[in-house]
Amino acid sequence: MVPKGVTVSIRKVFDDSAEGYDFDRRRLIPCYEDFYTIPLEIIPFHQDRELRVLDLGAGTGLLSAGIAARYPRAQLVLVDLAPAMLQIAERRFAGGDAGRVTFQLMDYCKQPLKGTYDLIVSALSIHHLADSDKEALFNRVCKILEPGGLFINADQVLGENAVAEKIYQHRWLQKVRESGISDEALTAARERTREDRMSPLSGQLAWLNRAGFTDVTVWYQYYNFVVYSGTKPLSKNNLAE
Repeated sequence: MVPKGVTVSIRKVFDDSAEGYDFDRRRLIPCYEDFYTIPLEIIPFHQDRELRVLDLGAGTGLLSAGIAARYPRAQLVLVDLAPAMLQIAERRFAGGDAGRVTFQLMDYCKQPLKGTYDLIVSALSIHHLADSDKEALFNRVCKILEPGGLFINADQVLGENAVAEKIYQHRWLQKVRESGISDEALTAARERTREDRMSPLSGQLAWLNRAGFTDVTVWYQYYNFVVYSGTKPLSKNNLAE
């Protein structure tokens, strides 16, 4: 269970930074292009397919916008606990995509995930959960995926040891300062990290395997920024067909 007060605190932090969030993201993520492109490139489904997609901690809808553009028949559900973030996401999809996108204001860690999906994604959200909640979430995600469905997480991880974590932090700060980010934006970003509950990558991969995922794969890593996925196995009936 999330420690008392954490959910409210996270919501406030992201509501307060919502308007400038997308603008600053390119400067705060040194590997921005790869980080948001690779999740799209590893989706194995045909682009004409009517996908059902769930985006956990969707924020301003950046990742979902990329999916919507590649999959014009996809139906997307964007979940987030910060109202200001979802308001920006709603504006992002206010045009022709509005009819196939649903927005849900909720804490996906505490509230039930309804429906079934072909694709479940998350970007820069799950690292806010405690380890036990991450593992529990992976189990819940596997249950609501259709057989053959895919879970993709683009997130930040803790170094596997103190040496790695020190290098991760040093290189991130160096790259961010080189980007020309404002002192105000950097301070706000550091404030948001107080709500982080990052976990080593190896542990998260183990949780995916224990949850029943197959083909667990790390597709990308740039210091503490990673993209990984797991597939829900096909049922015995599917395999026999």
